[in-house]
Amino acid sequence: MSESTQRVDKYLWNVRIYKTRSIAIDACNGGKIKLNGSNTKPSKELKPGDQINFKRGVVHHTIEVVAFPKSRVPAKDVLLYYKDLTPESEIIKLQDMKYAKVEKRDKGLGRPTKKERRDIDKLKGG
Repeated sequence: MSESTQRVDKYLWNVRIYKTRSIAIDACNGGKIKLNGSNTKPSKELKPGDQINFKRGVVHHTIEVVAFPKSRVPAKDVLLYYKDLTPESEIIKLQDMKYAKVEKRDKGLGRPTKKERRDIDKLKGG
């Protein structure tokens, strides 16, 4: 393998998209990683300019490969190795999730009763 290419799974791990290389391999095998618009295998060789699409949470990310690190890089340096092409609409989804109200129920209370459900719907305005 030359320095101008690198395996997809190794690249995703090196630039901290995935916490472990085995998780990156599973994502590739599961069809969760798209290379230039089509599914890819973990052993596929990347080259500069390739676009990688993946989903993290509710957001679909798109990155363009710029360079290849020799090993896993610190978090502050990852932007030296890829360019983030994620659309603004996807980033807004992430920001909306921060402000979404999370309903929490105390442990052990079980499912809400019919009356409690009606009260919840009233509070939500529905």
